[in-house]
Amino acid sequence: MPESRALLPDLKGATAKDVLEIARKNNVRFLRLQFTDILGVNKNVEIPASQFEKALTGDIMFDGSSIEGFVRIEESDMLLAPDLSTFRIFPWGDPDSRVGRLICDINMPDGSPFPGDPRGALKRVIADAAELGFTMNAGMEAEFFMFKRGPNGESSTETHDVGSYFDLAPVDLGEDARRAIVDDLEQMGFEVETAHHEVAHGQHEIDFRYADALTTADNIATFRFVVKAVAQRFGLAASFMPKPIFGQNGSGMHTHQSLFRGKQNAFWDPKAQWELSETALHYIGGLLRHARGCCAITNPLVNSYKRLVPGYEAPVNVAWSMRNRSPMLRIPERRGLGTRVEHRVPDPAANPYLALAVMLAAGIDGVRTSADYREPVNENIWEMSHREKRRLRIDDLPHDLNEACNELEKNDVITSALGDHIAQHFLAAKRQEWREYISQVSQWELDNYLGKY
Repeated sequence: MPESRALLPDLKGATAKDVLEIARKNNVRFLRLQFTDILGVNKNVEIPASQFEKALTGDIMFDGSSIEGFVRIEESDMLLAPDLSTFRIFPWGDPDSRVGRLICDINMPDGSPFPGDPRGALKRVIADAAELGFTMNAGMEAEFFMFKRGPNGESSTETHDVGSYFDLAPVDLGEDARRAIVDDLEQMGFEVETAHHEVAHGQHEIDFRYADALTTADNIATFRFVVKAVAQRFGLAASFMPKPIFGQNGSGMHTHQSLFRGKQNAFWDPKAQWELSETALHYIGGLLRHARGCCAITNPLVNSYKRLVPGYEAPVNVAWSMRNRSPMLRIPERRGLGTRVEHRVPDPAANPYLALAVMLAAGIDGVRTSADYREPVNENIWEMSHREKRRLRIDDLPHDLNEACNELEKNDVITSALGDHIAQHFLAAKRQEWREYISQVSQWELDNYLGKY
């Protein structure tokens, strides 16, 4: 492992006194207490140094009624309970007046966990897996676009380059911004593995080392913030919208996942067919069984389903394979400790806590119930006829957000993983989003119907 360029030491097991001392030595003047709402949008309460000690004891309150899907007016007071191991210092800004960050859980005023906290939902599913003796490792590859800003600073879809997969400067004009993102991420403790241009114009990917599920979700929340902040410094606007440009590939968030028992990868069996253990195969079966029910969480926007169409490398079918990239699940060739499942459906607009929670819940349900994993499909599904797909029991993923919400609502395993509060508020928000969308009159409709009828 290369020498870390992080500003801080490993803070696992850190005490409030440790964090206060590190903040003092590094001239931290302000502290952001960060959390996400149910839709996955980063939120924070910023406090000055005089309030650090109070914050580290979990004694900072905020108005939860103002946060999307959190609570009713009469239940508005929420406590921010910081996870001290997540303390980081942003590497930009005045070195004599730095800004730090702590990721927080959300508690009720009596100190009990708030059932609408997405991070708490993931923790519950992690605990459920732990009862079976498993821990989840995950790596998420969140693609993104960087666009030019308009004359008034507004976002646009005008790209800063015409590069494609793995292109270099001068075609890839986002190279300097990508390097700055990598530099900032490394200083915040990320182990970045690769950074490159993606298929579409203005599209990029930066991959960092896998970790346990909770750390990976925290890292994605941090990653999205850092990407947007650095892009802004370069006069660009970064977007994790799944399909911003018609006719170009969309952005995915392929999620690599595996279960471990202690230090042993529970997915690997060197003597089994494909070297995949029964645990791995039933986990795959669970992901297949609940694929349609997970989609509203892993692909949460109206726009998400404009990425999940044939012809742009995104999966549209419920199947798995070893090498074929057309199904939703792929098993990379590496075995041993690196044995894993790559879930190709999620997109980077998803709440990372909820996305990992429902995927883990689906896989664990498969393990518990010895779910049917079917046979791997090694032909190109995109070229199959409807009859061939039916013969191989290959279902389609939901075609739009409304269908995905219907599938989520009737899936007891996935709604239980979310909890009643999150499931109800998430579905209410998404059904409203769908109603607003279908009531709009698009330019496509005007172009095709106005003069004809």
